[in-house]
Amino acid sequence: MTKAKTRRPRDPAATREVILEAARTRLAKDGPEGLSLVEVAKLAGVNRGTAYQHFETREKLIKATADWVSDKLFRAVFGDPDNVGERDVAQVDVFELTDRLSSFAMENPELCRVWLLQVLSLPDPASDPFWREYEGSIARFAQTDRAAANVDSEALSVIMLSGAFLWPVWARAHAKGGDESRQQARRFANECLRLSMYGSLRADRFPEVAKRLKDEM
Repeated sequence: MTKAKTRRPRDPAATREVILEAARTRLAKDGPEGLSLVEVAKLAGVNRGTAYQHFETREKLIKATADWVSDKLFRAVFGDPDNVGERDVAQVDVFELTDRLSSFAMENPELCRVWLLQVLSLPDPASDPFWREYEGSIARFAQTDRAAANVDSEALSVIMLSGAFLWPVWARAHAKGGDESRQQARRFANECLRLSMYGSLRADRFPEVAKRLKDEM
């Protein structure tokens, strides 16, 4: 007598994770324009109906992937989210933090760009944990005696993150291997630190710029 096959119990959480892993693979390879639920379901080894049960639309799948990237970014740059509340922003190691951000971006360029575009399109970017902590930490730092005057934390955050996530496109096109990619990440981090420390214009040679900033800040 042939035994009936035992049906494996359903595990929705595990299935969702498998679908997300497949989505991250496709996004990293083809970007959001090349993502489709049908292709993701095929790569995940689940049927199309199951994929649609977890993510009704392509946009929801991209959003869920962006949330995953946000968590990875948070942990890579700031550490365990549960311990961030104990952090004194005036005592943050800016060398280490800038290096961690640049390195993560170099290793995950496509996913970082997906996250950035998703967050910048949100009505409330502060709903994203990584953005909230990154922009918030700059805002808190701007209130300390270690910061220059009149820092616009929101504008600076967009500038820094956009640069960090676009730099790997240029760097990877010119890097010849892993070691050179790491050097390119460090190069970007160093320029971010130099700009933050010294800027790029001499105030005595650009009095009109100095006046505008003084008047508008």
